[in-house]
Amino acid sequence: MKRRFAPIIDWIAHEGGVDPWAIHWEARQAKERGEDVILLSVGDPPIDTPVAVVDRAVAALRGGDTHYTEILGKMPLRERIAAMHAERTGAPCGAENVAVLAGTQNGLFVASLCLASHGDEIITIDPMYTTYPASIQASGAKLVRVPAHASAGFHPDLKALEAAITPRTRAIFLATPSNPAGVVLTESDCDAIAAIARRHGLWIVSDEVYAGIADGNRVPSLAARLPNQVVTLGSLSKSHAMTGWRVGWLIGPADLVKLVDELALCMLYGIPGFIQEAAIAALDHRVEIEKDMHDYCQLRRETLYRALTDIPRVKPYWPDAGMFMLLDVRETGLGSAGFLRGLFETEKVSLLDGAAFGRETDGFVRVCFAAEPAELEEAARRIRRYATSLA
Repeated sequence: MKRRFAPIIDWIAHEGGVDPWAIHWEARQAKERGEDVILLSVGDPPIDTPVAVVDRAVAALRGGDTHYTEILGKMPLRERIAAMHAERTGAPCGAENVAVLAGTQNGLFVASLCLASHGDEIITIDPMYTTYPASIQASGAKLVRVPAHASAGFHPDLKALEAAITPRTRAIFLATPSNPAGVVLTESDCDAIAAIARRHGLWIVSDEVYAGIADGNRVPSLAARLPNQVVTLGSLSKSHAMTGWRVGWLIGPADLVKLVDELALCMLYGIPGFIQEAAIAALDHRVEIEKDMHDYCQLRRETLYRALTDIPRVKPYWPDAGMFMLLDVRETGLGSAGFLRGLFETEKVSLLDGAAFGRETDGFVRVCFAAEPAELEEAARRIRRYATSLA
């Protein structure tokens, strides 16, 4: 008898059957063997979580905070997240609007399941983070791509956005700052997108995981424009060097959060209490921690961009915020996958294929600049050497 799997297996498979992380894991193994590898393929800064945050978690753990917690999160943590959101956006927000989840990725998955189902459509901006297609289609909804062209600085094509809406459309999913392009939606972008959502009665899911390290530690807010139709996702992973702690949040209307409560009960049964205590400490020290991370990324963004300037057939795109920079390698004639493979095999530099993020970045590669400046400069020298050799 032939065994069968659920259709979701097809939805979560990598598009084209190609694993975008293959070179990254190959590079990690090579580095562990002692080879001279530079890993710039993942957004995990080599920075320790702040001491005050770790100390709070350790104290809670030693104090016995190892039991079940409230499914939506401890009230003091939800209150702090709500206060931060209100401060950033100017929109009213209370604990009843907040669900604590296992990072922004979990929030993305939960939002998809709560807002759409089979036969529905969800619009996303291409390029998008690599897990968007699987997370959205896990609900059974169809993913509809709207382009953000390189020629427009990877800002969304607003006319195409409205043209993509059908009677089956339920939501628009987007990120600001975006990954991989690092684009922050402008005030006018937000005005237009909110107006479209209002006209058509659509949800907006705004992934703002990098907002804390944008200029001013905030981005123009969709939630402020349309509070009853916007779901905001965030976490402490990037802004507080807490990628491995897996703590984030979903913010939205109270009736949606009640549904999230029921769903999270089945998925997670709550986030560990000692981790939530660490998150409380992180938010209590948010201003100084976010400033440090913003300055860290800004210096490295400038270092990398300067070092990549004037490389033959390679064009860097300046990001507004975040930890990533796109390089256009189409003029090399290799395609992004060929460029990545050749660069790793000859120069031992690991980047990520832009095609993994969408059709608009096929022919681009993504560089993570959350590394030491000297390492970034050395990586740029190797990229320059490889690109020059292609002549």
